[in-house]
Amino acid sequence: MNLHSLDRRRFLRGVSGFALALPAFETFSAVASGAEASASPRRLACFYLPNGVPMPRQDDPAYQDWSWFPHGEGRDFKLSKCLDPLEPLRDDLTIISGLSHPASRNNHGHHNADQFLTGAAIGGGGHYQNSISIDQVYAAHIEAKTRFSSLVMSTDGGTGPQRKAHTISFNREGRPIPAENKPKRIFDMLFEKKDGNAARRLALSQSVLDHLMEDARSLRRELSKQDQETFEEFLGSVRDTEINVAKSARWMNLPLPEIDVDHLNLEITPNDPREYVQTMYELIYLAFKTDSTRVATYQFGKEVSKGISDYLARAVGLPLTHRLSHETKKPNGWKNFGTFCRFISEEFGRFAGRLKATPEPGGEGNMLDHTLLLFGSASSAFHLSRNYPLILAGGKSMGFEHGKFLNLAGDNVFRGSWIKGQPEPYKMGLDTDDQPLANLYVTMLQRLGVETDSFADSTGTISEV
Repeated sequence: MNLHSLDRRRFLRGVSGFALALPAFETFSAVASGAEASASPRRLACFYLPNGVPMPRQDDPAYQDWSWFPHGEGRDFKLSKCLDPLEPLRDDLTIISGLSHPASRNNHGHHNADQFLTGAAIGGGGHYQNSISIDQVYAAHIEAKTRFSSLVMSTDGGTGPQRKAHTISFNREGRPIPAENKPKRIFDMLFEKKDGNAARRLALSQSVLDHLMEDARSLRRELSKQDQETFEEFLGSVRDTEINVAKSARWMNLPLPEIDVDHLNLEITPNDPREYVQTMYELIYLAFKTDSTRVATYQFGKEVSKGISDYLARAVGLPLTHRLSHETKKPNGWKNFGTFCRFISEEFGRFAGRLKATPEPGGEGNMLDHTLLLFGSASSAFHLSRNYPLILAGGKSMGFEHGKFLNLAGDNVFRGSWIKGQPEPYKMGLDTDDQPLANLYVTMLQRLGVETDSFADSTGTISEV
């Protein structure tokens, strides 16, 4: 073992054709050379929630508990039950109101997943032309520094149809990048296989770590006491992820739901969708910790329904996910929709909390400080393509200041759903003062180290973050 070659791209290797990337260790930091070896990486992960969020009117009894946006403003805000699982991370995140893409404000909300990270004028029908997404701009900026330029994931997988994409990542030509939805494939991708029999050996073994333990024992003897603890925690995380990957295989084999049919499958348990989402987050965590990539996207579900993601609401004992946004006028309608969003918040918070609890490998602070997380949806109140619900978390080492609810549209921001008997909000030509979401994207790219003054239809930056 050549200790002087150890850096954040060090691999744990086995004789059976497997190799696992390792995090950086302080033991070998003194032999690392160059600015890149000594500097902590900057990472970006973007998450998309389809079908909007609960926004009951202020005169609705459900408003206090189940309105997605917080009550109050600035640092004096109170999270509703939709977001209160994020309370422990209050000082590590900013909730933003009053941003949207100008080119899509008159679109039906279900047409907007494609442009969430691009800002392109894809329209509601006819000619379709998308553009590059922010994650791919950053991926191109740092692609030579990691094994994989980016990790593109979604619950439904593939690319999907135009304007109802299954992926939120698009290349420079505006073409969709297929999303991976099978955790086993993602897990295997983090391992090198020297020959065609490696995959078969992995399938027959109890754990990929069984093939790597000889090299692990050799490395452990060279590590400091603190690095040994880090190493053991890392190997435990890999093994736990393997177990969850095996469990999630059952979820991927579930029959697809049918439109307007509950399609109740009694074999589905609340743990199926919850473990699946947790496993997808764990894979991103593992990829980030090993510096296999510094860019990831995950689309929780496709817009509308008829996909495996429409079963996600079963995690909280509710029927098909898309239906929740259409049944808010029924008894407990807002509560049901909000309960699902609370589940999504719980898992986002679990992931962010895991990053915060993990020391930055070979650097200062924790992983969340060096990782910028964007969470949001491209519609708010029942198909309305304005006032996107957004959360920006992490990235403190890049200069982001959190702990606030930032309303960028002031009193003229749209709050609350439509009144029965009136046209849906997206048909009403609302006069709101949303700012371009691309302004936030320019700000994010600059803090990530990309030299740019523009993205899509940006008009500047957002200094408040």
